[in-house]
Amino acid sequence: MQSVPLALLLATRYNQPSMRHTFQSEQWLPYPVDRVFAFFANPENLPRLMPPWQKTRIEKISLTPPPIALPTPSSLTAGAGTKLTISFRPFPYAPVRVCWSAKISEFVWNDHFCDQQLRGPFAYWHHCHSIEPQTRTENSTPSIAGTLLHDKVEYEPPLGKLGSIANSIINWQLQKTFAYRHTRTLELLRSLSPSIP
Repeated sequence: MQSVPLALLLATRYNQPSMRHTFQSEQWLPYPVDRVFAFFANPENLPRLMPPWQKTRIEKISLTPPPIALPTPSSLTAGAGTKLTISFRPFPYAPVRVCWSAKISEFVWNDHFCDQQLRGPFAYWHHCHSIEPQTRTENSTPSIAGTLLHDKVEYEPPLGKLGSIANSIINWQLQKTFAYRHTRTLELLRSLSPSIP
């Protein structure tokens, strides 16, 4: 039997209006757009981007391929309509796991894709990953072609107004999670493309 977070139970029972919040993050990567997009569009990479103490795992996936198949370095791509359920520990050494189900709501090759929570710890969650080519020059080094990754998360905490009070903690946790994710993204892309510095 799946455990249900207390916050989710209370939010369902005491459904009070709440405020939506936005969290944004950017990372520049020295890799081409198609490589970066394929990496993030592969759902198998999601657990690898989460902090290890969370022990994130994919519990169920209903894969919908993208409308037009493009050759990618990845063998698996989650297009619009894909449904995914993951589970993770909400805090280190937690004896329970939290389940989170989401659906890919938008998908445009080498531009963006968005996922929306179907069931999980938030009253609302919508996360868009968008990318664009960007060349950078640092000091006197030659220009490096790469990709700018932009994450935009719109979310609504559970528990109505009470959940909104805890938003500073949620925002702090998102900052930590995305900082870890940026480090891991660079490590994983580097391991997949050892010829690129």
